[in-house]
Formats: sequence, C-alpha cells, structure tokens
Amino acid sequence: MKTLKILVASIVLLTVSCKNETNSKSNTVSPEIIAKATDIHKRVMTLDTHNDINVKNFTDSVNYTKDLDNQVNLPKMKKGGLDVSWFIVYTGQGALTKEGFDKAYKNAISKFNAIHKLTKEIAPNEIELAVTSAEAKRIYAAGKKVAMIGIENGYPVGTDIKRVKEFYDLGARYMSLSHNGHSQLCDSNTGEKDSIWLHNGVSDLGKEVIKEMNKWGIMIDVSHPSKLSMKDMIKLSKAPIIASHSSARALCNHSRNLDDEQLEWIKENGGVVQTVAFSSYLNTEKHTAYNKARTVFMEAIAKEQQFEIISRKEARKMDPEAQDAYYTKYMAVRKLANAKMKSNTTATEPVSVVDFVNHIDYMVQKIGIDHVGISSDFDGGGGIEGWNDASETLNVTIELVQRGYSEKEIEKLWSGNLLRVLDAVQEIAQKIQNETTI
Repeated sequence: MKTLKILVASIVLLTVSCKNETNSKSNTVSPEIIAKATDIHKRVMTLDTHNDINVKNFTDSVNYTKDLDNQVNLPKMKKGGLDVSWFIVYTGQGALTKEGFDKAYKNAISKFNAIHKLTKEIAPNEIELAVTSAEAKRIYAAGKKVAMIGIENGYPVGTDIKRVKEFYDLGARYMSLSHNGHSQLCDSNTGEKDSIWLHNGVSDLGKEVIKEMNKWGIMIDVSHPSKLSMKDMIKLSKAPIIASHSSARALCNHSRNLDDEQLEWIKENGGVVQTVAFSSYLNTEKHTAYNKARTVFMEAIAKEQQFEIISRKEARKMDPEAQDAYYTKYMAVRKLANAKMKSNTTATEPVSVVDFVNHIDYMVQKIGIDHVGISSDFDGGGGIEGWNDASETLNVTIELVQRGYSEKEIEKLWSGNLLRVLDAVQEIAQKIQNETTI
C-alpha cells in the first residue's frame, strides 16, 4: 500500500458548461466522500499514460528527486499518490529527409537515456522501470514509483523498421505513428485543418512498422494520427490499440478528440481511451475565455520582465536549446499570471476536474467502463484546475467517488484497463514470435 502525503480539507467543484454535464455549482465535497476517496486512492495503483520530459531535468544536480518547477517529479508523485508515470520519448515532426530522421533519432535516444539514468543511477531506490504489467505491480507492491515509456511520434524510426525492436529493447511499450504533422508512417489529425493529406491513412512503411509493433509487443497509440489512419491501424493490427491521451469529441469538437464512431472502434477492438486532462480538449469555450483573460496578465508580466511572448508556430522554428529556454521562461510567466487569476474574484472560470470527469462519464456510458482510462499530458501542455500537477492526483479520485464510481471501477480507470491491453498486446506478440520461429 502506498503512503499518500496529501492533506485535503475540501475540494470545490466548479460550474460546468458543456454537454452531458454533471451539475455541481460551487458544491463542497463532504468529509465522508473525501475520506472514502482517500482510502481508495491508497489502495489502487494510479497510472498516468502521458508525461513529457525535458532531458535537462535528468542530470546529477537537477533531477526528479527534487521538487522541480515542473508537473511530474518524485516529490509531487508521492504527495499526490501517483504511482505509475509513462515518461514520453517525444520528437516534434520535422522534414521527411535522412537528416531529419537522424536528428529525430538522436533526440529520441537522449530521452531514453535520461529515463534509464533516473531509474538506474539517480533514484533506483525510489523508482524503477517496468516493461510489463507484472513488473509494474511488483514495483508498486515494493513501495516504489513506477516508470514506463511511451513514444510520441514514430518519426525517429526513419525508414529503418529495425528501430522498432531497438526502441522495444530500450523499454518503449507504446508508440504513436505521427504527431502534429504528417510523418513518413501515417497522416496526422492536423490534416483536418487544410484537408491536405500525405498518405490518405497509413503509408506502406507504416504498415510494416505496425507489423513490427505487433511482433514485439508495442501498443499502437492513435491519439495523434488522423481518423483514416486510425481506421487503417485497427484493420492492420492483430492486437488491441490505445489512445494514450484523447477525450470525447461529442463533448468538445477538437480534432485531437475521438468521435463516437472512433470510440466504438476502440470498444470493438478491445482497446482503451486514456481521457486527457488537457484544457482545450475538454471544453474549448471555457479554455478560450480563461486564456483570453489570463493573457492580459501574462502580457503585463512579460513586459515587466522584458520577455517577448511568441506563437507556438514561431517557437517550433527555434533550435531545441532556444526552444527549451523560451518555454521555461514562458511557463514561469504563466505561473505568475495563474496566481493573479486566482486572486481575481471576477476572473473567468478555468477548465477543471469536473470537466475532465464529464468526459470519463460520457465515454464510460458510450463504450463501457473497460475501455476508458486516465492521462494528464503533464509537462506537455496538460493540467486543469484541481489536477494541475501530480501532487493533486487525489482530486481525480475524489471526483470519481463523488460521481458514484465504485473502487473496482476506479481501479479499472486508473490502471486496470490500460494494463489489460498491454498484457493482450504482449501475449499476441509472443504468439507471433512463436509462429515466426516454427
């Protein structure tokens, strides 16, 4: 059983303004609900499938043993009772050239190395790397935190499908075939903006990569690929798939979310959708209004600090070092602006845990409790009022208990469903390997 280092007096549930909402206008959760949720939270293994990393936070002097100014690190995981963090080997989409592939590969390897350094050198007594559900459960039972690895964007594979096995050997257990922009493997959801597609789904190379992922036991992640790419992946894959960080499009019409047809595909496939705590994917209207109000504070703070705020498109053009420096400063400015928003009684309401669980509710009702999970996209843009970093993880369980979910259902949402899919994918991989050697 984990130790939960968090003191909770009460949690305020904010007003919701989206479809299929649970109305809870300024209701304070009862001490009984909080106590029940806290007990459940201690007993279930909580797992977040999407936490981005910055290799600068994996050095001998600056690392996850310290309460860094990021959303996920060991002190925050311990405080909030977050047991399993899927650290993400993310590479932004670049040119489909040998030079681009080589640069992406080096970036990916640097992130694999950072995760291994954390678990083998920096804090082996506090966190271990797991590559199976059995390992995750063993590490959890021993009282340690669990690290798992996902790849966001198959771009670093380049044109060498042998890299799939290499990434598997380094610990990767899921991979998306694209991110923001079409990769050499498949089209991205971003094609919806201009209706310009590169492959009209999965490319021939992507089909070979899917075979390799099935063979070695890497879950196929459909959170960023286009709808047609997702359809192809389900048709091509011999194993269940996941959406590592997506929500319901019926509640929030964003191309990163899954529509009802896609949700049904996930159910029929036996996969799981990891609902994501990303503000603009949960309630775009509230997100936009809140950001508009916060921008006023951010611009004033940035002016005082002689810092120029630029668009994400412009930031993506920077070299990696300059981009890291920019976003470090940007997040510091945003943190100050958030504090001013909280002290401003007339400020617009932020997207909250209530909005997040509305999406869980919707998808549970639509495709069943066995096909829904939880993710944050922390340190990659995620975070909402009430679950803005790993230290606030208990608040999600409190809201689930408030909605009437049982401990068994909460365990499925937090980790059971995702690990079930991982088990199925690895079992199928073993069968494929056995057939190959016959």
